[in-house]
Amino acid sequence: MSRVSNVVATAVACAALTTLMLATAHAIGRSAQTESKGNPEARTLKNPVPANAESAAAGQQVFRKYCRFCHGDEAKGDGPQAPKGSHPANLTDDTWDHGSSDGEIYTVIRDGPDQKSVMKPYKSKLTDKELWSLVNYLRSLVSTTKKD
Repeated sequence: MSRVSNVVATAVACAALTTLMLATAHAIGRSAQTESKGNPEARTLKNPVPANAESAAAGQQVFRKYCRFCHGDEAKGDGPQAPKGSHPANLTDDTWDHGSSDGEIYTVIRDGPDQKSVMKPYKSKLTDKELWSLVNYLRSLVSTTKKD
């Protein structure tokens, strides 16, 4: 009888340990995923440029000058001069790998997505107003795509 009790106790302990390990792995995975999906500090930035036709038009001019070569004329990530093996983001869909708030989009353009990305920072090339207008233009593309 004591031998059976020891086996049962060992099995229960193993099951509990396995459950704890899986729960911990799941929590760590969720935490890493959350961290990679945005920038909490950038998320708090507020766009000081009104989202209107004028700022979207100014942002479109910035896009045509700096972004279309890699992201494509329609911002779908299919630009003819994107570096080989790179995968520029489709800026017209609902997927924003580095965060979807205005502040996160602004920060990605200003500072670059990350050190591994071929997209370089634009903070030395664009003014804050140009960057925020570009965010407004990109927002207009997403809303236009949803309506289609």
